[in-house]
Amino acid sequence: MPRGAFIVIDGTDGSGKATQTKLLVERLRAEGKAVETISFPQYGQKSCGPVEEYLSGKYGSASDVGPYRASVLYAVDRFDASSKIQGWLDQGSVVVADRYVGSNMGHQGSKIADPEERKRFFDWEMHLEHDLFGIPRPDVNVVLHVPSAISHELMKNRESKHGLKQDVHEQDPHHLRLAEEAYLDMTRQFETFQLIECVEQGALLSPERVHDKVWSIVSPFFRS
Repeated sequence: MPRGAFIVIDGTDGSGKATQTKLLVERLRAEGKAVETISFPQYGQKSCGPVEEYLSGKYGSASDVGPYRASVLYAVDRFDASSKIQGWLDQGSVVVADRYVGSNMGHQGSKIADPEERKRFFDWEMHLEHDLFGIPRPDVNVVLHVPSAISHELMKNRESKHGLKQDVHEQDPHHLRLAEEAYLDMTRQFETFQLIECVEQGALLSPERVHDKVWSIVSPFFRS
């Protein structure tokens, strides 16, 4: 049986990753595709416990923990799901992940100011996840981009409207700006990371328009 396609929806905070994952899964199923979906981090699972403690600030600030130690916490969580993902792919299913390795590279890469050191960190991260832990490599990582100034306002509005508490990353507008830079660097460094602009002329695009952009990138990977 041919291997299924592995699609990741990733991007900056407030860019609508969950919404785009949902729209893509719905469209694929409407077209008769066998689809499995997964979201990272796996909140509530044992493998995600250290990640949740980190995000709560138990281990100190994000800068206290640093990019390398934090990356291992997230990698273990993905390793926990790797056999399940590989099984789905082996069965020929399309797998759609809401965040994956790129999310770690974006947020942890934001802690590294020097561009050359950040590139080395990205390479280290890829080796850690795909070579050492052996987690499946996506066919394409869609990177949704919302400028950090707009993203920060969206995060504050979400907290106010829904009573959701921001984690140690979302609370820091400086971190959001640096993470934005890291995500953009990622799309320049790796061909499998494809950028989608979610803002045009200062206004957020509708979810449907963003989905059309997503579809144009991912659809070639599962056409028969």
